[in-house]
Amino acid sequence: MTIGMTKLSSRGQIVIPQEMRKNFNEGDNFIVVIENNKIILTNESDVEASILEDLEFENRTREAEKRMDTGEYVEVELDTLEEEMNKW
Repeated sequence: MTIGMTKLSSRGQIVIPQEMRKNFNEGDNFIVVIENNKIILTNESDVEASILEDLEFENRTREAEKRMDTGEYVEVELDTLEEEMNKW
């Protein structure tokens, strides 16, 4: 295990200490998980495709909920739901 120190900038950025970045490349994407006040970073390339699909579904669900809360949705009858979904 490697331990280092860093801090949060005024712009909300956290720098990974240089000695910990040797296995990463500029432009790498990371999955960020916060649990019990701990931040976990996982390189996207190390995550299985099914987990990435689940995360994308969760993000889309949250965005849809936000749109519903602000009234940005289309209401359809149950009998035309499948027809409307096929249009997407």
